[in-house]
Amino acid sequence: MAPHLLLVLRILFFLTGVSDTQSVSTVSHVSVKQGGSITIPCLYNQRYRNNVKYGCRGYNWLGCSTVVRTDHPKTSGKTSVSDDINQRVFTVTMTSLSLSDSDYYWCIVERKSKADDGDRLQISVTPGTPELYVDQQQITGVVGGSVTVLCYYSSQGSSGRWCRMGGSCVAVGYYGALDGTFVKLVQEQRETTNGYVLMVNMSGLMMKNTGWYWCEKGKLQMPVHITVNQPTTTQSTTANQNNGGTDETQQEKDQRLERMFFYLLKAGSVLPFLLCTIIAVVKFRENRHQDDTKDALTPESCFWRNVPTVCTKYFFPERNNNTLSVQNIMKESLQ
Repeated sequence: MAPHLLLVLRILFFLTGVSDTQSVSTVSHVSVKQGGSITIPCLYNQRYRNNVKYGCRGYNWLGCSTVVRTDHPKTSGKTSVSDDINQRVFTVTMTSLSLSDSDYYWCIVERKSKADDGDRLQISVTPGTPELYVDQQQITGVVGGSVTVLCYYSSQGSSGRWCRMGGSCVAVGYYGALDGTFVKLVQEQRETTNGYVLMVNMSGLMMKNTGWYWCEKGKLQMPVHITVNQPTTTQSTTANQNNGGTDETQQEKDQRLERMFFYLLKAGSVLPFLLCTIIAVVKFRENRHQDDTKDALTPESCFWRNVPTVCTKYFFPERNNNTLSVQNIMKESLQ
């Protein structure tokens, strides 16, 4: 399609509404070291599985320049794109970044009969240490195991978070769960790097935990992909050799205790309410039983029931239970 015609269509789409419902999302701001690389995940709605996706550069959507497309070109210079229709994520990877690559970019899904749908992000390339970074964006784990992600940042500032793309987040200082997997976040200072680190531990991994996540610190995010595989004999043997067997077992025990503590806390928040409800019901039933017993008793019924203890309590409180007799009850009832 001719560039000028494409621009006209974009303007028409913009005048009628860029998108009726935004169904594409990505991170908002990433910081990358000069010469490094970055992979940006773009999550899209299920109905866009078969649509063409593309990456675009520019602050405004109307005037942005297409860099790569999932149909053609999939690779342009140091930028490439791939689409995982099962995870509903297409990724744009940029390598050998230079300071001139700092700019705004778009993740866009092409739609034939409607305005294209997309989301914008900012990439900042710095000559020094990035404000937020990870050692690697690709992490692998096994079902039932755990993974640890280290997110480094330069200043303490606001507390960090760990988020599932398209899902929820867990903040520092809290235990939480993402898709049924226990998550623990620890934030500490590192004297060697004169900075801070956010340690994210996910334990009890399941296959459904495969996907994109990100570390978040203030306005910055750093995407990380976690792949969960089925365990194999080779993987188990290698893990034991690398961790000394006993240490790995102790770590698993600690993680199980932490998960148990987390679920006990959740159950404990409900337990006081249940106990109060049970106590209230028991008290109510006792009071109601006593009232019914008192209402049913008369001096005459005391004689026929031969229950001196109860009758003395309600009709002859001044007398001792041991001295109450049938004759006394009859006298009282005839008066």
